[in-house]
Amino acid sequence: MTRTHLVWDWNGTLLDDLTLVVSATNDTFAAVGGRSVEADEHRQRFRRPVSEFYAEILERAITDEEFEELDRIFHQAYRLGLTTIPLVADAEAAIKSWSGTQSLLSMWFHDELIPAVESRGLSGVFARIDGRPTEVDGGFKAGHLARHLTELGVAGEQAVLIGDSIDDADAAASVGAKCVLYTGGFTDPTRLRASGLPVADTLLEAVSLAADC
Repeated sequence: MTRTHLVWDWNGTLLDDLTLVVSATNDTFAAVGGRSVEADEHRQRFRRPVSEFYAEILERAITDEEFEELDRIFHQAYRLGLTTIPLVADAEAAIKSWSGTQSLLSMWFHDELIPAVESRGLSGVFARIDGRPTEVDGGFKAGHLARHLTELGVAGEQAVLIGDSIDDADAAASVGAKCVLYTGGFTDPTRLRASGLPVADTLLEAVSLAADC
């Protein structure tokens, strides 16, 4: 079955923000006396729920209340650098190369996502843009993707998602969508290839693979 609708992930996929994410993560760990991580370790260990990733690095349990505070610290640090973060080099070309409809689904705050997308020259490109609907949400993407497709009136079997994490792949599988994984984001490429799913090193390649799903 030909997939007619493409769902893009934002952070780590269209937006080239790995360096900023690692920096903000280290600010978060430092606030509670934790050690810092390098980009390679972040890519190897990061996962959802984010609280489990934090607990692994801090080597102790994280309560819901503490995670809420850590989440606040992370996003405060992330916001400070966000305005200078560009799109991935071939993002615009990749978007233009898809022949069907497109939308964007992010775990960044919805009210901040819209201007972030528009300020990077992507106004009017997507049929729908959805960010995280709640203040604190370090959980999985599956439920968000299901709601996103429902609002679009697109069946999972019609959709393919391009993202940079195993959580993106799990979310796609949960609604019957296909997924292409991009190696330039938050996840170590070895982890992505171990999934057995199509993996691309560029976004143009990702769209080409998505067209064949």
